[in-house]
Amino acid sequence: MLKGFKDFIMRGNVVDLAIAVVVGAAFTGIVTQLTKSFIQPLIQVFGGGGVHGGAFVIHGVAFDWAAFINAVINFLIIAAGLYFLIVHPINRINAHRHHAEAKSTPTPDAENLILLREIRDLLKEQKGSNE
Repeated sequence: MLKGFKDFIMRGNVVDLAIAVVVGAAFTGIVTQLTKSFIQPLIQVFGGGGVHGGAFVIHGVAFDWAAFINAVINFLIIAAGLYFLIVHPINRINAHRHHAEAKSTPTPDAENLILLREIRDLLKEQKGSNE
């Protein structure tokens, strides 16, 4: 039972997935702190500054639209980073691999092609003379 578990864990896909999750979480933490520390304060300054900068207040309740804009920017940075650092390179590698596999498939050489055409023509002649 433990050997099967060890084989499962040591498969490349599981290890790669675990690494991707850890790196993604770390990247998300960095981007979240970047937007929280630098982008959101800028949005609040442009939203009027002060205690309620980047928010509007109705009946004493603050609606923090700057936090929402910050979350959208955070998402866009993470999505762009993952796309350009992971998805795009993997797609290029897969396309290159597919192109290399397509090149490696053998094509019939000229001699075989000539023989096949001659056989085809002979079969057509035989079919025509039998009718």
